[in-house]
Amino acid sequence: MDWAVLCAYFALMIGMGMWARTKIKNANDYFAAGGVMPWWLSGISHHMSGYSSAAFVAYAAIAYTAGFSVYIWWACTIGLAMLIGYRIFPPRWARLRQRTGMVSPLEYLVVRYNLPTQQVLAWSGALLKIFDIGAKWAATAILLNVLAKVPPVYGVLLTGSVTLIYAVTGGLWANALTDLTQFGIQLIAGFAMLIEVLSHIGGVSALWTVWRRLPPSHSHLFVAPYTPLFAAVFLLINTLSYNGGTWNLAQRFIATPTGKEAQKAALLSASLFLVWPLVLFFPVWAAPLLLPHIADPAESYALMARIMLPRGLLGLVLGGLFASTMAMTSSDANAISAVVVRDILPALRRGHLRMSGIAQLLAGRICTFAFLALSMVIAIYANRFGGVLGLLILWFAALLGPIAIPMLLGMLLPFRRCGPAAALAAWSGGVLTFMLVKFVFPAKIAHCAGDMAPAISVGGPVIIALILYLVVGLFTYESKPAANALLQSINRDFPANEYLAEDIEDRREIS
Repeated sequence: MDWAVLCAYFALMIGMGMWARTKIKNANDYFAAGGVMPWWLSGISHHMSGYSSAAFVAYAAIAYTAGFSVYIWWACTIGLAMLIGYRIFPPRWARLRQRTGMVSPLEYLVVRYNLPTQQVLAWSGALLKIFDIGAKWAATAILLNVLAKVPPVYGVLLTGSVTLIYAVTGGLWANALTDLTQFGIQLIAGFAMLIEVLSHIGGVSALWTVWRRLPPSHSHLFVAPYTPLFAAVFLLINTLSYNGGTWNLAQRFIATPTGKEAQKAALLSASLFLVWPLVLFFPVWAAPLLLPHIADPAESYALMARIMLPRGLLGLVLGGLFASTMAMTSSDANAISAVVVRDILPALRRGHLRMSGIAQLLAGRICTFAFLALSMVIAIYANRFGGVLGLLILWFAALLGPIAIPMLLGMLLPFRRCGPAAALAAWSGGVLTFMLVKFVFPAKIAHCAGDMAPAISVGGPVIIALILYLVVGLFTYESKPAANALLQSINRDFPANEYLAEDIEDRREIS
């Protein structure tokens, strides 16, 4: 019965992708949903694309061993990051599409900085995302192995193949529509798991009494090494990531009709991040009472589901866990293919000319296929890169800042002095710092910093990149009229159908 439910879920996802294919007429539809995605759909899609089943493996392990603190430094910092940036960054993504007709998050960087800067960020970001998505596939394989005894390699191939079919076929529309369906499934599965666990530990009152039966540290807001400094670093990283520094999340705002619609989408996603993880993670917080001797804490959520839930419902919960991974990986694949087709391939062609609309659509589907296939290979060999948690926290979080800082701050007028030199300095300094803390001095940092070592390893590259961006920008100011005009134009909101004469001319020049 569990397999029947799971197969029905996979069939539904493929069917949604096939239906979404009817809405795809050109590259703009494939990569940006034609700029007409409703704010509520964009917000739900942003939320579902913001985490994957890695949360039920890597973060569940921390929830099992450290308790409530994982909500504070993970989910809570995401919600706060969205509240910090919702009036600043999301509306500018929508305005950039309105103003310039762009569908890739990196297109505007040619005007804002120059072509070499855009290419450096595009190539490095695309390579980084392969590792990030590899971690998500690896986490899904762990869950499938625990729940259904499926070998990890086959787990990666199974979920990856389903995602590959609907992502290649339906583009961003397929991603958003399946995100909505997956969110509904996850709601049912999450509450089912919560109710079942509560029935075993004392009913509704256990929501607040369970903490008295757990070790005292499990109710603390911060537990070493997840200190206030670590949470502050994660807040900075999440502010960069969830406001558009992560390309697939920027696409959700690009696809909205106006800046105000993008703001509402950001607020909806922030609200979900602040509330929904409390439901999802309570079973893992209570797991030490029900399963006190788990050999591998990363398997805690899957083991709870296998033991607690009846037949059929387990398949639904497993489908809900897959939902978040498939939502994130498919949206990432779409974002990467947008960058490749709109930014990387034209730079490699003679005259830097873009392909025709039909050719862009075909190239986008090919790139989506290639990206998902390569990330599945990385997942199969995830242990060689530090496992799921190593890929998820160290590789992705540490390298996100050097790429995201020039992207996000480059949209703001106060940073218009920061030109190509500042952007490249931030990128190179951040990457160099990551290499030093990860491969050259990890033992010394762990010995000298103690509990602060994780915060330094993750936050060091981001802080150095931010400092270099500001300092180099201060001393290498370059006046670029086209860039200044673009920043001025996205500093205000305007209706979805408003295109002034100068707007149309700007769109032609930027193209």
